[in-house]
Amino acid sequence: MSKLSSNQELYFMSLAYEEAKKAKELGEVPIGAVVVYKNQVVGRGYNLRERDQNATAHAEVIAIQAACQTLKSWRLWDCQLFVTIEPCMMCSGAILNAQVPEVYFGARDPKAGVVQSLYQLLSDQRLNHQVEIHEGLFEKEAGQIMRDFFREIRNRKKVRKKINKLVEILFKFEYY
Repeated sequence: MSKLSSNQELYFMSLAYEEAKKAKELGEVPIGAVVVYKNQVVGRGYNLRERDQNATAHAEVIAIQAACQTLKSWRLWDCQLFVTIEPCMMCSGAILNAQVPEVYFGARDPKAGVVQSLYQLLSDQRLNHQVEIHEGLFEKEAGQIMRDFFREIRNRKKVRKKINKLVEILFKFEYY
């Protein structure tokens, strides 16, 4: 496997971040991923669960599927995965099954991350594959886009609740 320079690591994580922004534009949870093979992007993905109504349409899974198709192999032995947010249990399972040797992620996910936060699944010695983990690239940006996204959702819910209350008041007023 080719060793990446710091500049290459930043470059590939910036591509994952661009994928996350695509997800946000669609109203999806803003997580993006790219798979790199010999310093070339061979798979890209961003969350599409809402659009596809598919629970497995996570950025990492989509990027891994694309890489497997590009390389015509389910074994991604000489690849690196760059993802903006710490992978969940399902995505970590896909990483292990694809035998990805290296994962870079931006920000931790304290509620669903199983690489460092809730579990250390990718480095569990009981499994027959362990992954070299790098974290913190684009941590601030990745964390901020997530916080902004969920803040916007909470604000929209508050506005909807106020509108519904006003409609209810107007409806009652109209019939008195």
